[in-house]
This record gives sequence, C-alpha cells and structure tokens, in this order.
Amino acid sequence: MEIIDAGRFAPAADGTARYAEQLRVPALSVGTYSLPAGAVDDQSPHAEDEVYHVVSGRGSFTSGGRTAEAGPGTTFFVPAGEDHRFHDVTADMTVLVFFAPAYSGRG
Repeated sequence: MEIIDAGRFAPAADGTARYAEQLRVPALSVGTYSLPAGAVDDQSPHAEDEVYHVVSGRGSFTSGGRTAEAGPGTTFFVPAGEDHRFHDVTADMTVLVFFAPAYSGRG
C-alpha cells in the first residue's frame, strides 16, 4: 500500500495553473491539477485515457464538443486524443487527475 498526498490546492509560484504528479506506475499515474480562479487551462490532448475528479472549486469543462459545469464531486472521463479543457474558473479548483497508462507527456 502507498498513501498518496494528493488533492491539495497548490498553484504555481506565479499564480498560474499547475499539475503535480504524486504517483507513477507503468499502468497509471495520479496527480493534482490546481487552477486558480480566472486561470487559463492551455493543455493539449493526451496520448492516455484520463479521469478528472473535482475536489474543490468551480468552473466549466469542455471535452468532445460538450460543456458541463465542474464543481466538487464532478468526475469526467476523457479518452486519449480528445481535445479538452477547464475554463471560466470562478473559484480556485483542485482536481485529481488519473492517467492510464501513466502520463507520457506526449499529445
């Protein structure tokens, strides 16, 4: 067993969005995405399937041509290669991110 310290709001030092990986094994990686209110989410599609689980904050999420409200408890699945992003962040967001297989950094 491994206890993972994830899901805590921690934006980059300059106040922008930040992704911090907490666990990596070949089949899976887990991290926390912190998006301050008003942040720009400029991510590109990933080579891995991805699950987002919103821990705190509020905003919107668009993926695959659909937009939904994002708030505590909301979970999104994004298949590999699909364009997606958070936007209209009105309250600091903390999002758990699960990649399968582990995040490669490639789009």
